Amino acid sequence: MKINFIDLQAQYREYKSEIDSEVLEVFSSAQFIGGEKLNSFENNLATYTGAKHAIGCSSGTDALLLSLMALDIGHGDEVITTPFTFISTAEVIAFLGAKSVFVDIDKDSYNIDPSKIEAAITDRTKAIIPVSLYGQCADMDAINDIAKKHNDIPVIEDACQSFGATYNGKKSCNLSTIGCTSFFPSKPLGAYGDGGAIFTNDDELAAKIRMLLNHGQNERYKHKYIGINGRLDAVQAAILNVKLRHFDKEVQLRDEIGSRYSDLLEDADVVTPKIAESNTSVYAQYSIRVKDREMMIAKLSALDIPTAVHYPVPLHLQEAFKNLNYDEGDFPISEEVSSQIMSLPMSPYLTEAEQDFIVQAIKG
Repeated sequence: MKINFIDLQAQYREYKSEIDSEVLEVFSSAQFIGGEKLNSFENNLATYTGAKHAIGCSSGTDALLLSLMALDIGHGDEVITTPFTFISTAEVIAFLGAKSVFVDIDKDSYNIDPSKIEAAITDRTKAIIPVSLYGQCADMDAINDIAKKHNDIPVIEDACQSFGATYNGKKSCNLSTIGCTSFFPSKPLGAYGDGGAIFTNDDELAAKIRMLLNHGQNERYKHKYIGINGRLDAVQAAILNVKLRHFDKEVQLRDEIGSRYSDLLEDADVVTPKIAESNTSVYAQYSIRVKDREMMIAKLSALDIPTAVHYPVPLHLQEAFKNLNYDEGDFPISEEVSSQIMSLPMSPYLTEAEQDFIVQAIKG
């Protein structure tokens, strides 16, 4: 049985006529940057999340970078975040000359543990970046309460894996000062290239971010800020707009497939995802923990079942962050999870037969 880790080909076949038509309209108009397609997509993103402003940009990484730039974060500043995430979360902090202050994760959700944040706050703390990992939101109310208590520290939700998820009935990306997401092709809402978006209800921040992503311009050839070229192109906006029309259906399928995985694996010797009662997950990855990961990966690989590891080395142990002077043992939960975590095939097009085959291989 040939199983795709993420079946993007099946998704394209499903929406082919709509996607092809929208892309051809962009080609015919020759309006490749900005324009109607981008405006329409941003409006639909804002409606979907409930955020006042939705701003398309060039990637999830640039969404995080632009958010920090809009908050004037730079040398000497500290940003609290998690060591168990993709490098982009902390990479953008370092890129601006600020310092990542890591806080360990909750053992069930794998998201930052709010109970450990307050001890990490100093007079140099200028932002908190919780990551909504694997498709489930962090405990944003608790984090926002801590931030408010300490002079309204801005909170940036790294929602690069959780667009479409809900927390206490509200959509991810509209839970804090700023929300950031990614439209990398493998994400629940994926482009056919890089892309991202930034969400906020703050008019001043939104206006500044729009300038920053376009070389700091407030009007053509007049530059208020030092910015970047961080625009989302019209082709990607057109593709994403088609996919967004069908997104709720895909989110429902992801939820059903993720729940079915957990039910089928209930009696297996693995740890399945734990979704909080107040949350829904979009299962950007379906990740389990196993005692002997290498053996499990080899067993599944022998049956042509693809797997992935998100993430094998926590950030505080990466060479790129050795200047932060963290040591092994500083964040024990992150280290334990990173040694056991592995992701199974997941997409709205995963069939029950394929899922049964994967589960039987794990149990076998």
